[in-house]
Amino acid sequence: MRGDRILIEEVHYQAARDIVERILPLVEGCNRRYAITVAGEAGSGKSETAMGLAEIFKERGLVCVVFQQDDYFVYPPLTNEASRRKDISWVGPQEVRLDLLDEHIAAATRGKDAIIKPLVHYQEDCITEERVTLGDAKVVIAEGTYTSLLKNVDLRVFIGRDWQDTYETRIKRGRDLLDEFNQEVMKIEHEIISKHKDIADIVIERDFQVAFVTL
Repeated sequence: MRGDRILIEEVHYQAARDIVERILPLVEGCNRRYAITVAGEAGSGKSETAMGLAEIFKERGLVCVVFQQDDYFVYPPLTNEASRRKDISWVGPQEVRLDLLDEHIAAATRGKDAIIKPLVHYQEDCITEERVTLGDAKVVIAEGTYTSLLKNVDLRVFIGRDWQDTYETRIKRGRDLLDEFNQEVMKIEHEIISKHKDIADIVIERDFQVAFVTL
C-alpha cells in the first residue's frame, strides 16, 4: 500500500532469521514457488516480519515477493473507515477481497510470470492497479490480518500480539489512534483473528520468540 510506513526492527529480523533457518530445506526442496502467510492483529508486526523474511531469503540467494492484504480491501482506507462507522458489522474478513488474493497467490505458485493486482493509495484514498513481476521469485508471502484464511499456501505464520500490545506501533506508523470507536473495532478483530492462531504452523509470541508448532 502506497503511503504506509514500515519500521523493521531487530526483533523482526531475528524472528525472520529463525524462521528462514528452519524452513529453508522445505523452500529449496519445493518444485514450485513456496507460499507463506503472515497474519495477526493490527500493528502486531506483520508487514515488518514479512519484509524481514524477504530480506533474509534474499541473503540466502532466494528472491521473495510480498503481497499486502491492505491492497485487497474492497474500499480504500478513508472510505472503509466511513463504512465501518456507518455499520460496525462491516468489520471482518468481508472487508477484504480474500478470494482475489488467494487467486493471485495460487497463480504465483503455479509459475505465472506477472500479476496485475490492486494498489491502495493511503493518502489519496483510492485504489489503482500495479503489475508485479515475479520472475525468479522462489517465495511469495501474503501478509495481513486475515491471510491465515487463504487456501493456496504452504505455511502459516501467526503473530501472537493483541491490539493492546500493539498500540505504540500503530502510533509510530501514523495509523488509526484508539478512540472509543476504534477500540470497538480492535475488539471485534481480536475475537476473529485470535482464533487463527490455532491453524498456524509457526507462532511468533509476544516477546518475538518463535514457536514451531507443526515443524
